This record gives sequence, structure tokens and C-alpha cells, in this order.
Amino acid sequence: MPRSPRASNDLVHHPVFSRAYAALSPLVDVRAGVAAHRRELLAGLSGRVIEIGAGNGLNFAYYPGTVSEVVAIEPERRLRRLAVEAAVRAGVPVDVVPGVAEALPVKSEAFDAAVLSMVLCSVRDVRRSLAELRRVVKPGGELRFFEHGRATGRILATVQRTLDASVWPALFGGCHTARDPLRSITAAGFETVTYRRLRVPESRVPLPASAFVLGTARRPAAGPEDPRSP
Repeated sequence: MPRSPRASNDLVHHPVFSRAYAALSPLVDVRAGVAAHRRELLAGLSGRVIEIGAGNGLNFAYYPGTVSEVVAIEPERRLRRLAVEAAVRAGVPVDVVPGVAEALPVKSEAFDAAVLSMVLCSVRDVRRSLAELRRVVKPGGELRFFEHGRATGRILATVQRTLDASVWPALFGGCHTARDPLRSITAAGFETVTYRRLRVPESRVPLPASAFVLGTARRPAAGPEDPRSP
């Protein structure tokens, strides 16, 4: 895979979190209904797709046959090894590549669509990560997102901010609960096509990382006002 000059070797390593995530995420997919949301997230995609923060590759099984190739970026070494194993079982070609969201090791405007699935919470720089996605997606290309973030309720939002400023990121692989993915996607120059808010898992007591947004945005067609830098 050709690498851009901005590619970085500064990858992440969360040995405790990655081990726990690898063990628990398949169970959560089934018991919390996440698998159905993954299927909805990826339905109708076609052409070349880049997935950022592919984790252990749980999305791979849900890519439709109209996708010609998935380039899956994953910085964490343990999760990346598991993603490689999942890629072998996938129904479409999947190439798992080491890299970070802030410096994607791929050419500009090389993809028909991009996928974000529970990753903006943990990237080091949300703005730069989304600028990189805008760089690598073709004008008019899609951005599919399934992200958790800031709750709409005042009390839970306050709890999220408190956790983010204390122990939560250290315990959960750099995750932040109070980021606003929808606002960040719009600020990065993507046009929101459709989205809906949901709670995962559906429980009487909302959890800090249970406020999700699932939707589609689009990179506008190139024009004279098209910003090309972060």
C-alpha cells in the first residue's frame, strides 16, 4: 500500500484494554445489539472503502459484496493481529494496515467511502483525523459513522466531562465519553445526509458511553472553496 509523506510510525499500545476489548466485544455485539447496528452502518456501500480504527475486525463480516476492497487502519498491535485473522474470514477483500487516524498511510482521494465505528472517542486529534478522512475520500464520497459521544441530558453530560478529566481515558484505551462526533464531522467539512441518535445498550440507567449516533455524511464535490488542509 503506497504511503503518503505524512504517514507515522507513532502507533498506540494498550495491552490491558486491548485484551479486555478482544474478549468482551463479541459478547457485547450480540447482547447489546451492536451487530445489527454494524450491519446497518455498512449496508449499501460499494467500491473501495477505508475503515479507521478497525479494532479486532468485527465490522468485516458485514461488508456487502458490492465493496471491492476494504483498507482497514488499526494502530494497536494486538487488535491488529486479530483484525488480520478476521480479514481472512471476510466475504470481501480486506487489507489490514498499521497506521494512525491523524496521518493515514494512503493516497488522497483514493476511496469511495470511509467508515468510522467507535473510534473518534479515542483518537488523539479529532480535527486532524477527520481532515485526513476528507483528504482520502473522493469528492462526493460517503462517510459512514457509528460513534458514541456527548449525551443530550445535562446530568449525564456532566458525568461524562468529569470522567474524561479523570480516570476514564486511562482505563479504556484513551476513550473520551464527552466528545461530540456529529459536530466534529460537520466542522470538518462533511455534509450530514442522515443520522439518528440511539442508546447502546438500551437500559434504564444510561451508561457514560451509551449515547450513540449512527448516520451518513458526504464529502462535498470539489469546488473553488474546497478546503484541502486541516
